[in-house]
Amino acid sequence: MLIQFGQALGDYLYDIFVAKFDFWLAFGLVAQLAFAARFLIQWIMSERAGKSVVPMAFWFFSVAGGTMTLIYGLVKREPVIIFGQLLSNVIYVRNIMLIWKNHARGSQTLDR
Repeated sequence: MLIQFGQALGDYLYDIFVAKFDFWLAFGLVAQLAFAARFLIQWIMSERAGKSVVPMAFWFFSVAGGTMTLIYGLVKREPVIIFGQLLSNVIYVRNIMLIWKNHARGSQTLDR
């Protein structure tokens, strides 16, 4: 049973990552890496600051990764991805606008 499960899992992974590999799969994977990088950046900057901070780079990676994921969802016709990323990107852009607006007043966001 375990051997059959392992083989079925191997066949499944081969099918989605090798047999169906194309430009859009690579694009989607890069989009997810860009989106995930925002958390790595936030973690590193928080460690450096000694407290939890959300640097501007977090929001820029959010917009970049979110926009790329939205494009992927549009191409693949995935309504869940389209709906989620469309709304999320509005929030990311709004956060950037608020940070820029309040920058002169001493925002809590790091400039890196």
